[in-house]
Amino acid sequence: MMITDTRSVSFSSVKENITLVGKYVDEICEFYNIGDENYGNILVAVTEAVSNAIYHGNRLNPEKVVHFRYESKDNSLCFVVEDEGKGYNPETLPDPTDPENLETPNGRGVFLMRKLSDNIKFENNGTRVELYFRIINQ
Repeated sequence: MMITDTRSVSFSSVKENITLVGKYVDEICEFYNIGDENYGNILVAVTEAVSNAIYHGNRLNPEKVVHFRYESKDNSLCFVVEDEGKGYNPETLPDPTDPENLETPNGRGVFLMRKLSDNIKFENNGTRVELYFRIINQ
């Protein structure tokens, strides 16, 4: 059984902070000895969530903050990303795999988060997303 561990950080909504979160994910995955396949899934899903929060939620307003937190418990990691935007309904997003949407430059982030995480929850009108990943010590 793993010890429960929780850490959080808040940062302004500038695109450079997506890279910052990537570094946090690197450190977290290294600490928990996450394998390459799971690492890639975690990195892409979490950076998509942060990118959505910065670009779509807070609209690149540096006065608005993104809250990033992770928690480990037993054999799972949960990443929480929350923005200060107006929110949206993730269930109404167009399907990016639909032929009419294949050329659309945006709209794949939530799809990727759903496919790459083991579980996903949207709360507070879509301004908060929780991404869950099962991990096994290697």
